[in-house]
Amino acid sequence: MPLKKNELLIPRGYLFSTARAGIKYQGRDDMGLIFSERPAAVAGVFTRNRVKAAPVVITRRRLQRGTGRAILVNSGNANACTGEQGFRDALLLSRELSRRLNIREGEVLLASTGVIGTPLPVDRMRNALSELTDGLKREGLKAIARAIMTTDTFEKYYSTRFRVGKTDVTLSGVAKGAGMIAPQMATMLSFVLTDAALSPETLKAALKEVVDDTFNCITVDGDMSTNDTVLIMANAASGAASIGKRYYRQFRDALYEVLDSLSRMIASDGEGATRLVTILVQEAKTRADAKRAALCIANSPLVKTAVYGRDANWGRIMAALGRSGARFRQERVKIMINNVEVVKGGLSTGRDDEAGRSMEENEEVVIHISLGEGKESSRVYTCDLTEEYIRINAEYRT
Repeated sequence: MPLKKNELLIPRGYLFSTARAGIKYQGRDDMGLIFSERPAAVAGVFTRNRVKAAPVVITRRRLQRGTGRAILVNSGNANACTGEQGFRDALLLSRELSRRLNIREGEVLLASTGVIGTPLPVDRMRNALSELTDGLKREGLKAIARAIMTTDTFEKYYSTRFRVGKTDVTLSGVAKGAGMIAPQMATMLSFVLTDAALSPETLKAALKEVVDDTFNCITVDGDMSTNDTVLIMANAASGAASIGKRYYRQFRDALYEVLDSLSRMIASDGEGATRLVTILVQEAKTRADAKRAALCIANSPLVKTAVYGRDANWGRIMAALGRSGARFRQERVKIMINNVEVVKGGLSTGRDDEAGRSMEENEEVVIHISLGEGKESSRVYTCDLTEEYIRINAEYRT
């Protein structure tokens, strides 16, 4: 169920390449390289799963320097739960790549996605490095989006421009993710590139602020991955003034636009999904209550299967709301499904069939809950749950 993507803009000062190492998928590229022609400020956020893949551990450590030049990514193998060999393999690849690019090894950031527990085919991947470094070109970001796909059904990318003074600045992002998607990110990778000038500290603050309201507000199946990685690079190649307090809001808003669009794409491409579902909780006493309620509803298998059946079963929504831990009084609750009010004052309005027809006719289902307790709100993206989700995950390693 692909969402509309916009024109992919290439920020100044970046080169890209992909290669085919035959890691898991046949007949397609499964390695990618993003290279900044000049030193860039870098920041990242990662999985909160206690089981972390080798590339996550290595890249988190390298980000402490605040600068980087290259991102090396592969799909088909997570390099997670692979012990010391996994670290040795990752370091071997980054060392060889840094030598070929003539940069410091600490300037190479790593990301992997795919099957857990299987060692990397490091010899095949090492042989692909020459193709990556020799093939660097400006027009290759869309190929990166394709190379990082696993069970995704379409490439995910989004771009925007904003002005810093009189200079146009570009911000572009790519992402992958379709299953093992839960808050605190997901089995997802995302790489965001800008030619703006920011300090590593400002970049880190903006990324954390925006991720909390975007990638940490999507769920497909409630499972948290070992490899979740979001990296952002800012190389100042636009020549615009450095973004401090004066232009911070413009940058943050542009970053939100990119990450929110990618979040919607990830949720819409949930494994086997036929509907994008937006859960919007408003009039909560606190923002924590709103988010707690939205996530509980979004993760409910009964709510998700009702959406798949185009059944406006508001009782399942109320049940999930009641066990969420959010504070509310039942007699104040209102629920709308695609703008059709199905619950008012905690009671049925008798419009279930009308809401069900709307679910059938629209590719997105919006479930809007008003708690009547305050002014805080939260929004979570999810999708329906289908037989195809079970088939995809039952056959994933075959």
